[in-house]
Amino acid sequence: MSYNSNKPTYVHAMILAAFSAGFGSLLAFTDLFTDEPIKQRRIEDLQNSLVQVLPPAIYDNNPALDTFMVPVEDGKERKIYRATKEGKVTGVAYETYGQGYAGQIKIIMGVDPQGKILGVRAVQHKETPGLGDKIEPKKGPWILQFNGLSIDNPPPNMWKVKKDGGQFDQFSGATITPRAVVTGIRKGLEFFSANKPQLLEVR
Repeated sequence: MSYNSNKPTYVHAMILAAFSAGFGSLLAFTDLFTDEPIKQRRIEDLQNSLVQVLPPAIYDNNPALDTFMVPVEDGKERKIYRATKEGKVTGVAYETYGQGYAGQIKIIMGVDPQGKILGVRAVQHKETPGLGDKIEPKKGPWILQFNGLSIDNPPPNMWKVKKDGGQFDQFSGATITPRAVVTGIRKGLEFFSANKPQLLEVR
């Protein structure tokens, strides 16, 4: 019979409790000192994305912190990042989505008060490298062609890739990805059109 097996059960329980308390304290201590830097990093990442779709020249506030929620059709809410200058709303940004080849493509888009696109970026996707990732500006200028367009320019029936009878080029060997992005942007513009007074309301 081993030495440890002679110890009362409560001794083992106390040792286990001590280890648990120690690890718990370590995790709490780590969380305490990393929580704020992680939050700050998320804000910085968000600001980097917003700068690409809301030109800094149009605002004197911080759109990453000037936010509000708008109800959407599925009962959820969409977060709106607002750009203002001298108290006037000069643009809004929000996320929209398209269903790509490898999953959902998350898009952030900025729109001016007239409904024209200020910028669009795919901020999260799992599309095939070398094909679907051409939606990223560092891989090509394709995503930049949407700047200045609106729900009526081109007409709504042309908000498709050329393979579907629309205006926008698809990629050679990869139609699903650009189709998803175009669809996501069109839905984003429809959202702006349907909620324009609320989006541009001075708060």
